[in-house]
Amino acid sequence: QVQLVESGGGLVHPGGSLRLSCVVSGIFFKIYDMTWYRQAPGKQRELVADITGEGNTFYEDSVKGRFTISRDNGIDTVYLQMNSLRPEDTAVYYCAAGKTWWGQGTQVTVSS
Repeated sequence: QVQLVESGGGLVHPGGSLRLSCVVSGIFFKIYDMTWYRQAPGKQRELVADITGEGNTFYEDSVKGRFTISRDNGIDTVYLQMNSLRPEDTAVYYCAAGKTWWGQGTQVTVSS
């Protein structure tokens, strides 16, 4: 059974930082692309960042320079370091493996 479990969300002031984690089980983690998505209220889900098994990364334009995706293939975990957070980053953040398996999401709220 494939499981993805996100953690690290919460409430943060604008300009603050959070680090999301996603622990994966049930697949051969290191061969899969891992992706962070987010969905804000009333909006479609959007891709935030992606990392290949080899470590190549892609970022959505609005998070470039602020967010960093990384992975640790030794413990089957992908991270999203989020700095300089803005109110518009408020959303439920999901991780996905191979764009096939999904976690349950973790809420990030940026508000003063």
